[in-house]
Amino acid sequence: MERWFSFNGRNWLAAPSAIVAAGAFVALFMVSICAYVLYQGRLDAMARATETSRNLALIAERDIERNFELYALSLQAVADGVNDPEVMAAAPKVRNEALFDQAATASYLGSMFVLDPRGDIVLDSANLAPRKGNFADRDYFKAQRDNPSLGLYVSSPYFSRLRGNSASIALSRRISRPDGSFAGVAVIAVELDYFRKLFSSLSLGPHGSVALISRDGAMIMRQPYDPKVIGRNIRHASTFKHFLSEPEGSFSDTAIIDGVRRLYYFRNLPKLPFIVMVAEAESDIYAAWQRRAIVIGLTMAVFAAALIGLSIAFAAQQRRRMRAETELALLARTDGLTGLNNRRTLGEILDHEWRRARRTHSVFSLLFVDIDRFKAYNDTYGHQAGDDALAAVARCIGENIRRPADSAARYGGEEFIVVLPDTTQQGAASMAEKIRAAISDLAIDHAGSEFGRVTASIGAAAWTPERDSDVSAIIRAADQALYSAKATGRNKVAMSMHTA
Repeated sequence: MERWFSFNGRNWLAAPSAIVAAGAFVALFMVSICAYVLYQGRLDAMARATETSRNLALIAERDIERNFELYALSLQAVADGVNDPEVMAAAPKVRNEALFDQAATASYLGSMFVLDPRGDIVLDSANLAPRKGNFADRDYFKAQRDNPSLGLYVSSPYFSRLRGNSASIALSRRISRPDGSFAGVAVIAVELDYFRKLFSSLSLGPHGSVALISRDGAMIMRQPYDPKVIGRNIRHASTFKHFLSEPEGSFSDTAIIDGVRRLYYFRNLPKLPFIVMVAEAESDIYAAWQRRAIVIGLTMAVFAAALIGLSIAFAAQQRRRMRAETELALLARTDGLTGLNNRRTLGEILDHEWRRARRTHSVFSLLFVDIDRFKAYNDTYGHQAGDDALAAVARCIGENIRRPADSAARYGGEEFIVVLPDTTQQGAASMAEKIRAAISDLAIDHAGSEFGRVTASIGAAAWTPERDSDVSAIIRAADQALYSAKATGRNKVAMSMHTA
């Protein structure tokens, strides 16, 4: 009954567990939002890096294609001029000026020369008298010799024998006689320092990388620069397989060269057999994001922990307050001396059980318990001993009513009432006798009693309420039975003979 009262006297939202759950939910919700925002920030950082890499790749592609287009035109002019009798019949200076235009003097270009069918230099843009050299072993010579329809050929990196082993690549075109037979090769050498300078101007962070790779897997140039990497073939690397899978794209992978994980963007140049690769290290991409994420994440974690902590503290305070309220409510409903229900609570119980018994047509029993000669006990032993005796009798009554629906209350002074719903006359008489015997068995000395100990007289009544009956009727009947027990010798049970 007390528990039912406590629960319904409060809003469930004020329950300590609800407060903690609400605090935890709000904290989790805020942490989730923070995590989502940080995750979106990470995706944005990757998207920006991809766009930056794409723009840098386009810059490099346009620069390379523009210059190589000029070199290809120059080579075509040399191949055409060699087959022009007037040009070849001119004086060496005039001939060289006609064959080799100003492109041959551009920065990072080696010599432009013409090789005869044996691979020997016969025309040299740098000298009127050709330098001595045979290049029949070079791939660019063999490719042009063996394939009449090859067109412009870009060689693998090599070290020049004419320019102090400088790293270069060669662009070549076949020179054919009017009958289509092989007449030699026009060659122009491009120093790899051109690509090195171009790539060094592209900012990719401390661990970024940009590279030019031939479609057969040869590394033409890579920034950061390492001479040991130039010419190395990476066709078996997982990254290179991505490069050949589509014209352009992006992916994340770990470089075989230095073991750094990067976000790669690549483009296959449509007009040249090159792949431009721009790769920004993931550690550089996410560096600023990680710093912000740590600050924001720690701040949010502290805030969430503080919120949960405050919720727990508030819940503990609320729990203490609810406990105090429960205790106050219990005190308001119980007798302070005996711990049994007080008279006010007894009225609520009687009304509730009487209505229920009348509604269900069930038997309703009531016991009226009175301690015999209690005034004499107080006069003999004092009021403190009297209070102790009242508390002992109350405990005895409470211990002997076992059913959840049964209840006991202090009616006033040394009088108690026991409410026994759904209990017949025989059941009420049995319970009354059990309580009487238990009180007598307490063996509390009472010199003023004819029994020498504290005893109680009990009046019992059992009624089946009618529609127009009142609970006061059974109280009066039990009281009359109690009076009968007192009048006939005390320390006994008397049963009311009147039923309704």
